[in-house]
Amino acid sequence: MNARDAMEPRLPTLNEMQQWTQVLGRAQQLLLEQAAGATGQALPFDAAAVARIQSSFADEGLALWQRFLDSGGLLRNQPEPPPPGSPAGAKDRRFSDPAWADHPFYDLIRQSYLLISDYLMRLTDAVDGVDPKQKAKLRFATNGLLDALSPTNFPLTNPLVVQKTIESGGQNLVKGLQHMLADMEKGQLTHTDGSAFEVGRNIASTPGKVIKETPLYQLIHYAPSTDKVLATPLIIFPPWINRFYILDLAPEKSFVKWAVDQGLSVFLVSWRSADASMKDLIWDDYIEQGQIDAIDTVRDLLKVQSVHTIGYCVAGTTLAATLALLAARGEADKVASATFFTAQVDFSKAGDLTLFVDDEQMKMVEQLSSGGFLDGRYMAATFNLLRGRDLIWNYVVNNYLLGQDYPPFDLLYWNGDTTNLPARWHRDYLTQLYRDNLLVQPGAVSVSGTQIDLRQVKTPAYVQAGKEDHIAPVESVWKLTEHFTGPVRFLLAGSGHIAGVINPPAANKYQYWACEEAQPSLEAFLDKAQETKGSWWPDWIEWIRERDPAQVAVRGARVPGKGKLKPVEDAPGRYVRLR
Repeated sequence: MNARDAMEPRLPTLNEMQQWTQVLGRAQQLLLEQAAGATGQALPFDAAAVARIQSSFADEGLALWQRFLDSGGLLRNQPEPPPPGSPAGAKDRRFSDPAWADHPFYDLIRQSYLLISDYLMRLTDAVDGVDPKQKAKLRFATNGLLDALSPTNFPLTNPLVVQKTIESGGQNLVKGLQHMLADMEKGQLTHTDGSAFEVGRNIASTPGKVIKETPLYQLIHYAPSTDKVLATPLIIFPPWINRFYILDLAPEKSFVKWAVDQGLSVFLVSWRSADASMKDLIWDDYIEQGQIDAIDTVRDLLKVQSVHTIGYCVAGTTLAATLALLAARGEADKVASATFFTAQVDFSKAGDLTLFVDDEQMKMVEQLSSGGFLDGRYMAATFNLLRGRDLIWNYVVNNYLLGQDYPPFDLLYWNGDTTNLPARWHRDYLTQLYRDNLLVQPGAVSVSGTQIDLRQVKTPAYVQAGKEDHIAPVESVWKLTEHFTGPVRFLLAGSGHIAGVINPPAANKYQYWACEEAQPSLEAFLDKAQETKGSWWPDWIEWIRERDPAQVAVRGARVPGKGKLKPVEDAPGRYVRLR
């Protein structure tokens, strides 16, 4: 017996049809109530648009039921293109199992769900006369609700789960319950088998030494793998909201190892996960005691005038402020170039993350940060919500309903290895940057008493964005090019916030788009950019070499621990292991 035989094709009863109608009516009522609560108005809808949507929904619903009735409940041979704009289209992986199309019961459920989803999303878009942010929040909430209510998430309406339950005698549900209880105990959704990885052994394993430790960070100097290196060293600033080893996963994926193999002297900042002792840290500390301190340390160690820098995500935002502060002090020549991985400075188009910075959300953040720091699991849950279908419900089905074993995946292991954030700085970051967008207002932000202005930044910059980035949208990353006044190379990589960055050449995956000349707008860039298959890393290293091709022999301080700074410990250091 299998899933296709578990439920025989039959016509729906009158009670079942009434139940579907009641569910839809209740969902519409909740949507109306939410919209009214957000605006203080009774019905903030475009009446004409709503009438068209309701009429279209009624016609499509009747057509669906008529096809079902005319064929005696057998819909498998009926054409059913997905509704335009539906959150679950023809390529939706949730419905990839053939039973969703072959079995009439599941086919009806699937098509009904798609139809209702499309209707509710269109109805949400018809909300009129509200603040755009409120409308975006309503759309985000509606989409999240529809993802949660997908028939794939429930054991009796998912053919794969039904079949697995029959075949295993229900053992899949018992194992899934064990998974769920374990996740509840640790307060975090598990994505992968953590026992398969060990920091310093098969991830974060590029050889090097920690050569400096402060209360805020450890500075790692990686061992050269070439006889000569570029005279200008590279300092990498990873985001402090994650562990640094996203840039040093397994050797074949490691950006750090690849950069070392290209003949760079590579240094990297490993931020300390926050605890109560860091409750008073602010942005000034991450700039002054973090980035500028690391820059000066490397310059002094190697006796060089300047360094290349990389800032990833929020560390890129901070790097922009660092460059502006150095420019205001007349010290811009300390940085030879700045590379930005999916970083934002102008948050006017920052995407769905801006939905999490209203007064209600900020009160919740403060409540969760009563100890002076924010538990990293909160941030992990927030990022998961941005891609709930892939990062939450997909794992609910696989882990809890199907009871599958966790696959070993280094990227997902990193994703679940959370870090804590200083409460005060995290609050300021969300309010001053995401909510109030102060960084792009000249003089609105001060660092150590000095007002900064991004327009003063003339440092050559390489700006990388991800085509499918849901955390730092392309439109938002592009805006960085509009605020700097120095030469900027903008590059658009295939994939998203992580895979768009971590794309080693040997993998031969994805593609990138670039223009040889700077473009006045993102639209112009997209119109003229040339596509190149594979990784963008080779393009970046050539850009770095063009800045200063001079090389030096590997000796003395170019070898970790052989200069004035003696080894503290082997890489990756203890800060990356702190919980």
